[in-house]
Amino acid sequence: MFNIFKKNNKKDSRSLLKTRNNELIVKHNPKSPASEAYRSIRTNISFLSPDNPLTKIAVTSSGPSEGKSLTIANLAVSMAQNGKKVVIIDADMRKPMQHKFYDLPNFEGLSNILTSEIEFEDGLRETGIDGLKVVTTGTVPPNPAELLNSKRMEEVIKKAEKEADMVFIDTPPVIAVTDAAVLSNKVDGIILIVASHQTEEQMMVRAKENLDKANANIIGTIITKYPVSTKGGYYNYYYYYGNSFKG
Repeated sequence: MFNIFKKNNKKDSRSLLKTRNNELIVKHNPKSPASEAYRSIRTNISFLSPDNPLTKIAVTSSGPSEGKSLTIANLAVSMAQNGKKVVIIDADMRKPMQHKFYDLPNFEGLSNILTSEIEFEDGLRETGIDGLKVVTTGTVPPNPAELLNSKRMEEVIKKAEKEADMVFIDTPPVIAVTDAAVLSNKVDGIILIVASHQTEEQMMVRAKENLDKANANIIGTIITKYPVSTKGGYYNYYYYYGNSFKG
């Protein structure tokens, strides 16, 4: 399990930012404790399977607004800064977010690739960050789960793997729809995002049960929105510890 803490400010710090791009804290403030937390997660992922490194990871949550898309965006930047080639595939066609973090258009993307309207290479976009590319969701289709469960989606992931050392897939919350469960068998592992003081225990249990039913390889959790007290003259800095749902 990986923890991400945040300072216990009265006002959500994200509300002070002008654009979603500014929420890429690893890019804009690489020396911050939050950026260090993302680097710790990056390191932990590399330790998970040293002999057979994980190259494609899906990220989901039990419910909406738990921070999964932002976590992926910052983790991807952290890996790119470490010299890795990274591709993010935004497969959350219910609530597309990745294009907002990188100020990209979203007129064409994954859905258009899956319906053969465009080629994969045409949907793979530069982000302005060396080593990091994104496939946005594209046109919102009426049947996301069917598209994501297609052979064409497996081909998209394979093509992304050829372009990158790591492929992250942003998926919708696992309880609301089946998209994350559908994709879980097409990746090496799946990370579950849990928002501190927000995610209800029953929701988290149901999310795990849904992923277990799909035989998903849950490689860990990342806790977001954890308040950090500055009382006593010191920060309880961001930290992590290894653990997973398994075992």
